[in-house]
Amino acid sequence: MRHRKSIPNRSFRVADQIQRDLAELIRALKDPRVGMVTLNSVEVSPDYAHAQVYFSLLVGDPLECQTALNEAAGFLRNGLFKRLAIHTVPTLHFRFDRSTERAADLQALIRKANEGRSEEGSS
Repeated sequence: MRHRKSIPNRSFRVADQIQRDLAELIRALKDPRVGMVTLNSVEVSPDYAHAQVYFSLLVGDPLECQTALNEAAGFLRNGLFKRLAIHTVPTLHFRFDRSTERAADLQALIRKANEGRSEEGSS
């Protein structure tokens, strides 16, 4: 019996395609709780049953937006089903990604420390 060799990087390609298609589908949502969303990454489980979708938000309440996206997950999954040519379209789980928020906070701290250092050097 011959085993099918798994296609290299397939899960990464599938996740990338899901991310691109989801971005378009989310833009079409009419829910006012969903603000200006940026999809940072998508992680697909090895069996393609679940996908963690990490997003950041430019304007709005992250918790409210996460709730709205998770409520719309079935609708979005249906839209993906029509677009993707894969046997199993994963169940979507949206998570707010705080990494950009943390990066901005760290940048502000670094800037503040550098300003303090330049003031010490000039006196």
